[in-house]
Amino acid sequence: MKRTLLLFFLCIAAIKLQAQMEENTKIYFSTALAMHLPEYDEKAKLAYWDKDYRQATSLFENFVDQYLKGTYIDNFKFLNLKNREVSLYSFKKPVYLLTYASWCVPGKGEIPALNELAYKYKDSIDFVVVFWDTRDTAKQLSEQFQKSIQVLYVDETQNKHDFVLRKLKHSLGLPTCYLIAGNRQIIDVRRSVFHPYHISEEKSFKMNYEAIEAAISEIISERKSSEIKFDNLEDASAPD
Repeated sequence: MKRTLLLFFLCIAAIKLQAQMEENTKIYFSTALAMHLPEYDEKAKLAYWDKDYRQATSLFENFVDQYLKGTYIDNFKFLNLKNREVSLYSFKKPVYLLTYASWCVPGKGEIPALNELAYKYKDSIDFVVVFWDTRDTAKQLSEQFQKSIQVLYVDETQNKHDFVLRKLKHSLGLPTCYLIAGNRQIIDVRRSVFHPYHISEEKSFKMNYEAIEAAISEIISERKSSEIKFDNLEDASAPD
């Protein structure tokens, strides 16, 4: 019995030590941007200047893969439509975070696809849309979204939330989608679907639905993987 208890406490101590080591080695999103964004930004500007959009897309994807995936999102703070501050860490589920602005016209099928999928997966994921706009504009635009989608905003003209604006708006542009695991680790960062303006609403919906659901599947897969790891740790620490 004493041996079993000793093994149990040793396992608990090992789990705590591992958690502490992971905390000490965490790299946050803002830190990764500070270290690597200037080089990416310079290359991306040259690609857009040359109208080499394929190269620009490739640069963005490589930047995300090399430096942003696996970092931890900062506890950014926004305002809700009641003008109350909401922190990113207040969401308890994995987060599908989409940043928008009123002057960025989404594809015809983007919001309908997002609404349908948000309703479908609302029990597993928190869906958050952040507008870089005034409260009145964000409130008006919020009417387009399904009720399970939390609409927040940051008003740049108020000279507040400068840290959020520099890191989430001015660094990677918009619209941008952040896939965030329950432990606040970034699974991926993606652009919205871009397609020819003249395609039908049905085709636009299909393209956006498939892209958004693929992103959601990535979040759910990561969540299941994390739950399995946690269950294995619990099993290892359980006394006989």
